[in-house]
Amino acid sequence: MAYAAYVFDAYGTLFDVHAAVRRHAAAIGPDGQQLSEIWRAKQLEYSWTRSLMREWRDFWALTEEALDYAFERVPSADKALRADLLEAYFELDCYREVPAVLKALKATGARVAILSNGSVPMLNSAVRNAALDTVIDDVFSVDELRTFKTDPAVYDMVTTAYRLYPGAVSFQSSNRWDVAGAAKFGFRTVWVNRARMPDEYRDLSPSLILPDLNGVE
Repeated sequence: MAYAAYVFDAYGTLFDVHAAVRRHAAAIGPDGQQLSEIWRAKQLEYSWTRSLMREWRDFWALTEEALDYAFERVPSADKALRADLLEAYFELDCYREVPAVLKALKATGARVAILSNGSVPMLNSAVRNAALDTVIDDVFSVDELRTFKTDPAVYDMVTTAYRLYPGAVSFQSSNRWDVAGAAKFGFRTVWVNRARMPDEYRDLSPSLILPDLNGVE
């Protein structure tokens, strides 16, 4: 089945959230993976907590705060690398298959978009760095709403902008919680299970599970 729009989560789906730490792995030392995992986990936790409190801080501010916390948890990592890591995060690498997959979908005549918790500047930077600006039609950021996924209002940004029913949208995310939120909203959902994680939210199952974006159609 062809869909009118293919919408992608950004971080972990199109862009590798661990690329920033890998870029400076030699300087960080053997605890780099731990630092990166804590950084990502806290970044997400802070977004959910802020949403529930209705106390908005944009995703870049939360990214900075999460990194500061990760440094406290991993004292072997040199805090002098903070600026370098943040700069690298602002220009994350995309996964290898991303450009070809997006180009193929765009060639079908469908709209190709990003729907992300990321702030507008960080999303625009990542898109330009990965040379995806010629294939992505629109970047939807939660900055406009001042809340985060899985608030249904976030997914509604797409259907409102494109004047589509949810079922005409295929939504791809590597985050199972994001897939659950999108499925509840009514999108066709693809869980890009890059980390080979066990399933959860079984009452809100994805339409399709893939190991990467190859196979999205």
